[in-house]
Amino acid sequence: MSNYTKQQIVDSVPQKGFFGHPKGLFTLFFTEFWERFSYYGMRAILLFYMYYEVTKGGLGLDKTTALSIMSVYGSLVYMSGMIGGWLADRIFGTSKAVFYGGVFIMLGHIALAIPGNLTLFFVSMFLIVIGTGLLKPNVSNIVGEIYAEGDNRQDAGFSIFYMGINLGSFIAPLIVGKIGLEYNFHLGFSIAALGMFLGLVVFTLTKRANLGLAGTQIPNPLSSTERKKVFLIFGAAIFAIAIAVALAIPYGYLTFKSFIALVGILGFLIPIIYFLVMYYSPKTTEVEQSHIIAYIPLFIASVMFWTIAEQGSTILALYADTRTNLNFMGIQISPAWFQSFNPLFIILLAPVFALIWVKLGDRQPTTPQKFSLGLLFAGLSFIVILLPSYLGGTDSLVSPLWLVGSILTVVLGELCLSPVGLSATTKLAPKAFSSQTMSLWFLSNAAAQALNAQLVQFYSEDSEMLYFGIIGGVSILLGILLLFISPVIQKYMRGIR
Repeated sequence: MSNYTKQQIVDSVPQKGFFGHPKGLFTLFFTEFWERFSYYGMRAILLFYMYYEVTKGGLGLDKTTALSIMSVYGSLVYMSGMIGGWLADRIFGTSKAVFYGGVFIMLGHIALAIPGNLTLFFVSMFLIVIGTGLLKPNVSNIVGEIYAEGDNRQDAGFSIFYMGINLGSFIAPLIVGKIGLEYNFHLGFSIAALGMFLGLVVFTLTKRANLGLAGTQIPNPLSSTERKKVFLIFGAAIFAIAIAVALAIPYGYLTFKSFIALVGILGFLIPIIYFLVMYYSPKTTEVEQSHIIAYIPLFIASVMFWTIAEQGSTILALYADTRTNLNFMGIQISPAWFQSFNPLFIILLAPVFALIWVKLGDRQPTTPQKFSLGLLFAGLSFIVILLPSYLGGTDSLVSPLWLVGSILTVVLGELCLSPVGLSATTKLAPKAFSSQTMSLWFLSNAAAQALNAQLVQFYSEDSEMLYFGIIGGVSILLGILLLFISPVIQKYMRGIR
């Protein structure tokens, strides 16, 4: 395949046509809209599906186990991004990775839609994990490809893209949550599968005209010799893993508890290996090595942020179902609906933040400063949710406004950190590891949820204040520390803001 320059790829994409941004943003916006609709629709009811009694259509698991499964599943979803990034970088490019990923996700949701047992449930989880790993990092990476170097629209473009993500995330719990909880879980999962199918249709029909060469290049293709070697290693690894699992389960070495611990270790070990491999690679220049050093504290900050934000689908979902008064002003609220508030606030506020960054131009906060703001807001969101227990104890149901206030606070942090992090990742990525660096960004979420799989086991109504207070306090302290060292990080970014 030809090696196109960055400018040649940009020139192949119509640069005006979607809110003043490249036309390819339309394709990526709606592809990710439907993918997020399917994912967050499924996720809105997944926890309840696991711990609701069998007589109510659920699997009947205990709450602590269901919370840990949700966190482990979330970690594996983002951890699999390293596979998707590697395949895109070295075998078939980002565009094909997005398509193949969508197919796997759709099949996973179809498997969930079929009434079955716990085995079928885990099969569906496997398919969605692989599919999301292929699609998620690569669709975001294509967004970075459609903008020229130094294009001031890029941060705003990622904010618009992020709004598309959250538009799908907002609608999904309202529809899938209501149908899944009030009628039938499997019907809700069927709607999620339909959402991913629509995303595939949008991507397939519009990519040629709107994306041009974006997503078609293989940045670091395998040679024929390397390809044979890699396939041999992969085959041997899969065979070895299969044998190890087959032996470990009967002898009691591989239990759910040990698997959670293993995911926790991998959640942090894999990013460390990634950083070392990229930094010491002969394909990484001296400037790119400096960028990697600057990226490390941003990665750590992202882990802390997502440790709090991702508990919206675990601890806060449980809080909505068991600790919240769901009858508000005569309206009966579904506990799944609270998961729509996060994307709703992002939809309302993302254009405001995008406008602020554009208006400020070179006077806007630096990337590390924006990350520190993200951590401060995330920590404050947990302080907000502990206040009802502090003021009134844990024996009575609380107003849903406390939960909404906590969600709003973490959204303010998310808008400071997440779209900016996506943009910074495309700017700081070594050229030979472009897709894999985007996978590394999503590994911060994987590490966070691997940590959450351990943390959620300490949550109970009795430990509620201590749980929220400690985690929220750590985030605030890290945010202050990051603010102090921001000038040092900025120096290593070599002029990139």
